[in-house]
Amino acid sequence: MSNDSPSARHLTEKNNFTYLAMALVLLLLSLAVTHELGISLGEIAVEAAIVVALATAVWSMRNDRQLHTTRLGLLVALLVLLAIRSWLIHSGLDLLWNGFLLAYLIVTSWSAMRLVLFSGPVDWNKIIGSFCIYLLLGIIWSTLYAMLAEYRQGAFHGLPDGGWYENFPNLIYFSFITLTTAGYGDITPITPLAHFLAFMEAVIGQFYLAVLVASLVGSVIADRRK
Repeated sequence: MSNDSPSARHLTEKNNFTYLAMALVLLLLSLAVTHELGISLGEIAVEAAIVVALATAVWSMRNDRQLHTTRLGLLVALLVLLAIRSWLIHSGLDLLWNGFLLAYLIVTSWSAMRLVLFSGPVDWNKIIGSFCIYLLLGIIWSTLYAMLAEYRQGAFHGLPDGGWYENFPNLIYFSFITLTTAGYGDITPITPLAHFLAFMEAVIGQFYLAVLVASLVGSVIADRRK
């Protein structure tokens, strides 16, 4: 049994971003399906998907020891907030949940970027990792939009009235449309801060793709020369 554990651990670390990508896609799919069906347990299902995605991120990137403790602590804080979710919603303190979620997503994105761009040769796992970072960027901005919409009513045109959970699937959609600069226009930013967040997401999305492609191609060329 002891001879198999190092090999299994190596296989897990080699494919760690595959598990994270699956968890993130499951999260986005859960948001879309529950919002489409309007089922009464949609909120519970989405929150469960969020917890699974966050826990998967902690587990899959545990080899980044510098940030592992920070991510684990943020996850525990989110679990505590989730346990008292109903009190937070009625107290108007659900912004605290979004704040911790935002901090967790930023730390996880930075950890993933370190593993993708600054650790060893390029392989399929790192390519999947770059995809995970792109998804995390979209979710980060979705959380920022949700916080703004909660704080400033009317910040977005075309966004139905409701709490952060009701609007989060729409803001996920708006975020990725902005990140890819598709811009269908069915949801539009109205206030100056909403404008700032939208154009910064578009700029960072294009900048990320340019830097990512240049970094991965440069790494492949350097490895071949060696």
